[in-house]
Amino acid sequence: MAKPLKIFIGYDSREDIAWRVCRHSIQRHASADIEVYAIRQDELRRRGLYTRPPDAATTEFSLTRFLTPHLADHDGWTIFADCDFLFTANITRVFDDLEPDKAVHVVKHDYEPVRATKMDGRKQTAYPCKNWSSFMLFDGAHPACRALTPQVVNSATPLFLHQFQWLPDKNLIGSLPLTWNFLEGEYPVPDAPPNAIHFTNGGPWFDECQDVAFADLWREEKALMEQVAA
Repeated sequence: MAKPLKIFIGYDSREDIAWRVCRHSIQRHASADIEVYAIRQDELRRRGLYTRPPDAATTEFSLTRFLTPHLADHDGWTIFADCDFLFTANITRVFDDLEPDKAVHVVKHDYEPVRATKMDGRKQTAYPCKNWSSFMLFDGAHPACRALTPQVVNSATPLFLHQFQWLPDKNLIGSLPLTWNFLEGEYPVPDAPPNAIHFTNGGPWFDECQDVAFADLWREEKALMEQVAA
């Protein structure tokens, strides 16, 4: 029997509802056996896996995401996604688009942010590989992923991690179609919903983001989740 696909979602205590709706959207559409986990910084600190001092990062999982291969602890593929995603399709379909012999696969965004500030009011910055790490597929058997140890995650600079400098060769990064990490507000709205909608500038769980594209789909997913829980 095939092992379940492990999926890790970044958890931020300020966006609990986003994490829960993201998880529900994955589980509702998945056709295969999956296991969905939250990457919670407080738990990782208790386990001694994350020891960096507190910082001013936008999210609590800004750097803990890179512990995904270590946490998965297997030779198969593992997925990481930010909590501000909404999935509208079977997540296992992402494996239809993989390139051979790659350590990690991402959507290779190349854009200048439309907004000058982030969802929390802080200055928006542009840098190489921006938002690449918000949705990643790790090959747990690849030596480059195995080398992404807690020691590296706890000592490397944020840019070293987010710009994939931990890879010996950038050619080890495979490319995924945009539909798997569609940045709402940064790209023209397509006719059909993308497979993975990323509310990178703030989603409809914030009062000021009620009218963003695909907000209706997010609210529908939230309602379905609440029906199941009732």
